Amino acid sequence: MLIDRYADDVVVWAPAKINLFLEILGKRPDGYHEIATLMVAIRLYDTLVFKEDVGGDIQLECNQSRLSTGADNLVVRAADLLREQTGCRRGAKIRLVKRIPMSAGLAGGSTDAAAALAGLNELWRLGLDKTQLKNLGARLGSDVPFFFGGTAAWCTGRGEMVAPLDLKMTLHLVLLCPRFELATRDVYREATVPANPRDGEDIRQAVREGNIEGIGKGLFNCLEEPAERLCPELIRFRDRLADLKPAGVLMSGSGSTLFALCRQRGEARRLARQLRLGPEEEASVYLVRSCPTAWTTP
Repeated sequence: MLIDRYADDVVVWAPAKINLFLEILGKRPDGYHEIATLMVAIRLYDTLVFKEDVGGDIQLECNQSRLSTGADNLVVRAADLLREQTGCRRGAKIRLVKRIPMSAGLAGGSTDAAAALAGLNELWRLGLDKTQLKNLGARLGSDVPFFFGGTAAWCTGRGEMVAPLDLKMTLHLVLLCPRFELATRDVYREATVPANPRDGEDIRQAVREGNIEGIGKGLFNCLEEPAERLCPELIRFRDRLADLKPAGVLMSGSGSTLFALCRQRGEARRLARQLRLGPEEEASVYLVRSCPTAWTTP
């Protein structure tokens, strides 16, 4: 995430994420699942612009008309939580430019919530540090704390316990984003807790070593099969990517985005050209790479 302060406003670029590994470890008493996941921030950004509102209101506008801008939006909830916890009574006009596909397994809502906490902390000069912002973010959503860390992290609990990993190389990726959406709660409801969960040590070691083939072999998402049962069209899209022989193919989060992990930038460009989806296929393709740090310029 990059934060720029100007004379009258604060601008935040909020990155998406992908999951290189995701395993369910158990069901929690609070209704959530205990998970272990390896997340990486990628250069696909939403942009949020924050200006002072002299009347003390929180006003949100968005370029996507189907996204609610009311009290249920995570950006508004983040602003309300920040004011509640700090006693600040100042207001803000917030403009959200959405580029990250919604309900696609890329944490678009969570990154916007993190950006709201960070941007308003700067706008209102509250002086909260990353740890304080991360702790507030955990109250808004399981993925929110990740965006206050580094590029890659091993996340446990319901996803809010973040242990940064040193990503040794830039990952080059092709995202295939079907235009249909999958609800996270539906995918998790379809999933089962494995008797012997995978520990993900192989892929963590590959990340530490900068071994792209090892990362490709270690890609795993226990939610992929449940998502494919709910939406069999995902199988066809996954096979399209796999036929192009990247280092690996996986669904991100609870879907519906699939990604191809490529060995180098040139391979990613070639794969994106060869994919050639027709307009009737209802999907979008993005050529992206990992962020060198989650707090960097796009």
